[in-house]
Amino acid sequence: MLGNGEVIGKLETSRDELLDHGDEPFELSFPPVRGVHPSLTLKTAVVHACDDQDGALFVSLVDSEIARETDAGHARFAEYISSRTVSHLNDGVEHFQLVLDQCPVGHPDQAAALTHLAWARLRGYIRNDLQDIDTITSLFREALALRPQGHPDHTLSLYCLILALNWCYDMEDTVVCIHESAQLCCKLLPLCPEGTYLRNIGVDSEVDYVVQQCNNLPTDASNEGIRLRRNVLELCPPGHQHRPCALDELAQAVKARFDQHGSIDDLEESIQLRREAVSLCPEEDSSRDTYLNNLAFSLRSRFDHQGKFNDLDEAITLYEEALRLCPVGLEFRDFSLGNLGGVLRIRFNERGDIDDISRAISLLREALTLRPSGNPYYDTTLNNLALALQARSGNSHVSEESAEDLNEAIYLYRECLRLKGHDHPKRHKTLYNLSSALCSRFTRTRKDEDIKEAIDLCEESLLALPSLHPRRFFSYMWLQVAYMSRYRVHNNPVDLSLAVENFRLASGHPTQGFPSRIKEAIDWACQAEVYQHESALEAYQMCLELFDNHVMTRSSIISRREAATAFRGAQSLPVDAASCAVRSNDLQRAVELVEQGRGQQWSLASRLRSPLQDLEATNSNLAHKFSELNQRLSDAQGSVISTDRAAADRAAIKYRKLTKQWDAVVAQIRNIPPFSRFLLPPSYTELQVAARHGPVIILIASQYSCSAIIVPTSGEPHHVPLPSITLADLENLKGRFAWAIPQASRMGLTESRTDLIVLLRAVWNDIMLPIVNVLENVLELKHRSRIWLCPTAAFTAIPLHAAHPFKTKADRSGREPCLEDLYICSYTPTLSALIRSRQMMKSCGSPSFVAIGQGQPGSGKGKELLAVDSELELVRKLVPAAVNRITISGEAATRAGALEALEQNSWVHLACHGKQDHDQPYNSHFVMRDEPLTLLDIMEKDIPHAEFAFLSACHTAAGDNKMPDEVIHLAAGIQFSGFKSVVGTLWEVDDAVVKHVVEAFYKTLFEGLKDGGAMDCTKAARALNHAKYAVMKKVPLEQRIVFIHIGV
Repeated sequence: MLGNGEVIGKLETSRDELLDHGDEPFELSFPPVRGVHPSLTLKTAVVHACDDQDGALFVSLVDSEIARETDAGHARFAEYISSRTVSHLNDGVEHFQLVLDQCPVGHPDQAAALTHLAWARLRGYIRNDLQDIDTITSLFREALALRPQGHPDHTLSLYCLILALNWCYDMEDTVVCIHESAQLCCKLLPLCPEGTYLRNIGVDSEVDYVVQQCNNLPTDASNEGIRLRRNVLELCPPGHQHRPCALDELAQAVKARFDQHGSIDDLEESIQLRREAVSLCPEEDSSRDTYLNNLAFSLRSRFDHQGKFNDLDEAITLYEEALRLCPVGLEFRDFSLGNLGGVLRIRFNERGDIDDISRAISLLREALTLRPSGNPYYDTTLNNLALALQARSGNSHVSEESAEDLNEAIYLYRECLRLKGHDHPKRHKTLYNLSSALCSRFTRTRKDEDIKEAIDLCEESLLALPSLHPRRFFSYMWLQVAYMSRYRVHNNPVDLSLAVENFRLASGHPTQGFPSRIKEAIDWACQAEVYQHESALEAYQMCLELFDNHVMTRSSIISRREAATAFRGAQSLPVDAASCAVRSNDLQRAVELVEQGRGQQWSLASRLRSPLQDLEATNSNLAHKFSELNQRLSDAQGSVISTDRAAADRAAIKYRKLTKQWDAVVAQIRNIPPFSRFLLPPSYTELQVAARHGPVIILIASQYSCSAIIVPTSGEPHHVPLPSITLADLENLKGRFAWAIPQASRMGLTESRTDLIVLLRAVWNDIMLPIVNVLENVLELKHRSRIWLCPTAAFTAIPLHAAHPFKTKADRSGREPCLEDLYICSYTPTLSALIRSRQMMKSCGSPSFVAIGQGQPGSGKGKELLAVDSELELVRKLVPAAVNRITISGEAATRAGALEALEQNSWVHLACHGKQDHDQPYNSHFVMRDEPLTLLDIMEKDIPHAEFAFLSACHTAAGDNKMPDEVIHLAAGIQFSGFKSVVGTLWEVDDAVVKHVVEAFYKTLFEGLKDGGAMDCTKAARALNHAKYAVMKKVPLEQRIVFIHIGV
C-alpha cells in the first residue's frame, strides 16, 4: 500500500542475485517504522517472448507498464510530501490514474490502483491542494468492495475509508460521514488486535476521533440516530476513557425516543445505561454530577410512567448527591438546583409534605438567579418555578398565600410562553400548564375569560402534537378539567359531555403510562357518579382493565399489591363498579365486575396455573409453549423486592420481556375459535358454574349502596337491596365486633355475651334476613342446603355465617332459627376460586393425612400452646386407621418440614400460632420452630392433589386492611395452592377449648369410614356445622363462630 511518502529503505541488487532465489518467494526486510518491521515478499520469473506467446507478451508488457507508472506515481508523490509542490502531486495523481485506466474490472491490481489514487488525492485534500472528497471516498469504497472480509487487505481498505470519512467530516461537517465512519470502526476494531501494524499507525486515534465527534452530536431519537449511539458504545469497551459518555449519549437517545413514543423498553434501557455510567465515575470525577442528574431524570420519568415510589425516592437521593457535588459558585449548580426542585414538587403532589414544596420553590428561585433572561434555560426554569408555585397554591396549609402563588405562576407561564415561539418543540407543555393554572383561578374567581383561554390553550397544545405523542394525555386531562370546572359553574350539559369525552381520550391514550391513566379513569368514575352521567359504568370498566394491565407488569407478588394500593380511592373500585351496575339494573355485569376487580391478585397469580387439557387436545404445540412460558414467568416473579436497584431493574426487564412473549402466545390461543375467551375476565355464564351445588351470595358494600346479589344454580341473578344499612354502618359494625370479641373471650363459659349477641342480631336483621327471604320464597331453596357467601369490603370483617335473631318464635314453640340452622354456610374468596377448586377435584386412591403442630415456637414468637400435642394426638386417633397418617411436631415442625408435608399430603391439620400481617398480608404466617411459614411460601407451591386443610390457628381467614376487596389471608393462600376445602379462623382461638370443636368435627367427618368408604372433603362444611352444635355447652359463642369453611 502507498504510505505517507516516507522512504523506508533502498534496495540495490543485480539481476543474477534476484534469479538466484529460483521459483521460491523471498522476503526483504527494512528498518522499523513506528514500531513495526516492514518487509517485502518477492518472487522472480523469466519470461521468454515467442511467436506463439503474443498474448502472454502483451500481458507482460502491460504489467511492466503498470509497474513503471506506479513507481513513477510513488516517486512524484514522495516529492510532493517533502516539498509541498502541487505540481508533483498532480503528476503523481496522473500516473496513478493511468495505472487505474489499465486495470479494468476483474484485474488483480484494480483494488491497489484504486487505493493508490485515492490515497494521493486524500493527502492533497488534507493539505487543501485538492477538493473533491466525494471522488476520494468513492474510490476507497470501490477498493473495499474488491477486498471483502477475509481478504488480506480488507482491514487496510476499511482503515483508508474511515480516514477519508473522518477528514470529510472534519472539513465539511457532513454528519452522514461520521455515521458511516462509526459503523466501519465497529467492523475494523475486532480485525485489528493490539500490536498489529494498523493499530500502531493510528487506528486508535481515528476511533477516538469518531467517538468524540459522535458524542458531540445533538441527540437524535430516530432509529438511525440510536444505531449510531450503539456503534459508538461498541467502540468504547469496558475500561475505555469515553465509555461513560457513550453510555449516557445512548441513554439520552433512547430516553428521547421514549418521550416521543412511550415505549417502556426504551426508558428501562436508559436507566440501565445510566446506572453503568454512574458506576464508572468515581466521586472525584468532574462529570459525576452530570451522570447522577441524568440517571435521576430517567428514574423520575419511570415514576411518572409506572408509579414506583422507589424510583421517586432514589431520584431525589441522586439529585441531592449531584447538588452536593455542585457547591455555590460552581458552573453547573443551576442544573442540580432545578432538577432537585422539580422532583421535590412531584413528591409533594404525591405525599403532601409542605416541607417538600417549600424547599422546591426555594431551590428553583435560586436556580432562576443563576439563569437570568437570555440564558438558554431561562424559560425552562420559569416553567418549573410556576409549576411549584401552582402546586403550593392548591394546598390548604398555606391558603393565605395561595392566590398570590397562583397569580405569580400564571405570570411566569405567560413569560415562558412568550419566549417559546410557535415552532418550539416544548411549547405544548407551557400551553397546558398555563391552561391548568387559569382553570384553577377560574374555580376561585369564576371569570369566564380565564376558562375560555384555558380551553383554547389546551386545544392549541393538541394541534402541536402528533396523535400518539405521550404528552397528548396531559392536553386531554387539562381539557376535561376545564370543561368540568365550567360545567360546575354554568351547568351546561354540553360541557359535561365534552369533559367525559376528554376523560375517555386521556384514560385510553395508549402511549401514556398506566398510573396517570388509572388516576384519570378513577376521576372519571367519581365525576360520573357525582353528576349521574351515563358513562359511569364505562369508566369503571376502564379502571379495572387498566389496573389489570398495570399490576401484571410488576414482577413480584408483593410489588403487585403495592401497585394496586398506590392509588387513592382505588380500593373501593370493584364494589363501586358493581353497585353502579346494580343501579343500572345490569346484575350480570355487576357479578362480572366485582369478580374482575376483587379477585385481581389471585387471578393474576392463577393465570400461570391454568389447566391445559383441552388446549393440548386441540393444539399441543401452543399448549407446550404456554406451559413453558408459565413456568419461566413463575420462576421470574420474585416474591421479595431486591434492595439492589440495578438487579431489580434487570429482573423487571426480564419479566416484562417474558410477559410480552406470554401475551403473544395467549393472543394465538384466542385465535382458535373454542378458546376465544382464554384467560379473559369470566362472563356471567362462566361464573354461574360456581353455583352448581348451591347459590353464591355476593355482598356488595359500596359508598353508593349496600346490597346482595344471589347467583342461583341457573337463571338470572337476584338483587337483594339492603336499605337499612350503609357503608358507614358496616364500618361501625366492624369496629364493634373488633371490640366485642376480645371482651367476650375474657368471660366465663356461662356468662352472657350480650354485646356480641346484639351485634349478631343486627347482622341477621339488617343483612341476612332479606337474603334468607329471597332464598326461601323466591328460589325456594330447601333448608339444610348449602350456600356460599362471597363478602366484599367491610362485609369481609363481619361473621355473616353467625347471623342470629336470638328471638323466640311467636307461638313460643322454640327459638327462631339462625342462618346456620337453615343452611350449611361456606365462604369463597371469589367465584373463580370455587370453580377452580371444583375443576381440580380428583378421586384420591390413597389419601394421606399429616398433622403439623408447633406449641413451643420459641422466644419472641408467641406464648406456649400447651394443648397442641394433645390436639395432634386426638386428631391422629380420629383419622381412620386405613389412612396413611403422620404427625410432625416439636423440633421437626420447621418451615421446611411443614412445606414438605403440605406438598406430600392431601389432608392437613395445622395447629400452631397464626399471625395476620395487616400491613403486608403476604407476610402473614404460621409460626414454626425456626422460621415463619408465610403466605408467600404457601402461594408459591402448586399442590394439585391436595384436598383438605384444617387451620387450627389464629386469624387464618382475616383479610387485608388496605385491600378489603382482595381476600388475601392464610386460608385463601392454602386454597390457592391446591387445597379444595379449608377450615379457617376469623380471630384468635382459645387453645384450651379448640380441641372440642376439632374432636366433634373429625368424628362427624369420618363417621362411617371404619366400615369402608373414602374420605370426602366436600363434607367438611356439614361436619363443621354439626360440630358447632355438638360443642354448644362446652365452647363459648365467640369460639364456636370463629371457625368458617372455605371452598367446596
